[in-house]
Amino acid sequence: MFSTGSGEHTAVPLRLGIDLGGTKIAAVVIDQAGAVVWETRRATPRDDYRGTVDAIGTIVSDAEKELGHHCTVGIGMPGAISPATGLVKNANSTWLIGQPLDVDLRLRLGRDVRLANDANCLAVSEAADGAATGAPIVFGVILGTGTGGGLVAHGRVLTGANAIAGEFGHNALPWPAAGESPGPPCYCGRRGCIETFLSGPGLLADYQRRGGDAARAEDVMARAETGDATAVASRDAWFSRLARALASVINIVDPDVIVVGGGLSRIAALYMVVPSIWGQWVFSDQVATRLVPAQYGDASGVRGAAWLWGAPEPPAPA
Repeated sequence: MFSTGSGEHTAVPLRLGIDLGGTKIAAVVIDQAGAVVWETRRATPRDDYRGTVDAIGTIVSDAEKELGHHCTVGIGMPGAISPATGLVKNANSTWLIGQPLDVDLRLRLGRDVRLANDANCLAVSEAADGAATGAPIVFGVILGTGTGGGLVAHGRVLTGANAIAGEFGHNALPWPAAGESPGPPCYCGRRGCIETFLSGPGLLADYQRRGGDAARAEDVMARAETGDATAVASRDAWFSRLARALASVINIVDPDVIVVGGGLSRIAALYMVVPSIWGQWVFSDQVATRLVPAQYGDASGVRGAAWLWGAPEPPAPA
């Protein structure tokens, strides 16, 4: 059973998972076998903390009314609850920062709620029954509006003393090339964070700095496929930066599997290109770590949120 560090709990019939994103709130209810029995997706009330809490409350009420069952509630969120203050920190959905989200949700829903970083939820989902099933150490990466990481080791989510385990997106880009330092400004107040290079907005900004005029990160990759020289330069720089960032993770954590989710996880070439070049920065004679897309795609984080209330036992090592 997966654990968030608060002890074991008996299995329950239905688990509701919520992925609290910056633009959307996705929710699913899964049964004991992991089958989805209810789902919805709604716009996030941006810059409205109270509206966000109420939107989650409405989703839970709607699910339970339609299903006729009480559900446990797990929530994947940007950032984390600070162990020091009990308030949200490090969220790129900045209207959550400084708020007692877990307390307010418990009051709104009238029950205990489990919250975890959204990248942790991705790692939980994929280690439970996804692309990394049975792997002892799994590092989950989200490449989307932001860049985050989460870590599952031997069936346990690792959060750390400061609730920031896995947050590689706010380290400096390692082994910077010419022109990469000090790097773009980050919402966290520093410059050159990995997130400013690897996120969707970071990729787009790089293309625009080179003179491109695309409106979306996806357009940059599409233009690279057609041979657009500016887009090719941005794409190749992005591959190199991702390889360096993940090589640094491998040097510290040495995961068996790195699972990638988020909108940019759909760039198929990254799973061939990045492992082909990351070895020059990994402190090893060979790299056995596998780099794979999330089996459940965009649904992986929300499934992981549901599994915060207990996931299937991982298979025993062969």
